[in-house]
Amino acid sequence: MGGGREKDKTGEKAKNEGKTAKQKTSTKIEREKKREDSKSLVEGSHESIIPRIKQYLVEVRAEAGKIVWPDKKITLGTTGVVVVLVMLISFYLGIVDLVLGKLIEFILG
Repeated sequence: MGGGREKDKTGEKAKNEGKTAKQKTSTKIEREKKREDSKSLVEGSHESIIPRIKQYLVEVRAEAGKIVWPDKKITLGTTGVVVVLVMLISFYLGIVDLVLGKLIEFILG
């Protein structure tokens, strides 16, 4: 059973052998940063929820302000395309339904 762990360690060593010292250090730093981030999330959960909700809403408003909305001409054009396509597909499916219904009626009837 312990052999599986040894294989994992040797595989990890093999991965690290090809890395430079700088890459190994940056990987280690990234792992430590992730650990710190997860600790701060746990520690931050003891804060009051009201200030966190307020901060969230402020950030949502700021992000919503960055949205680039299409102008009226583009909106009407794309809406028209959607309406026409829906009508065409509805017509096609209605015909297919009618034909298949008649076929089933002929076979069973």
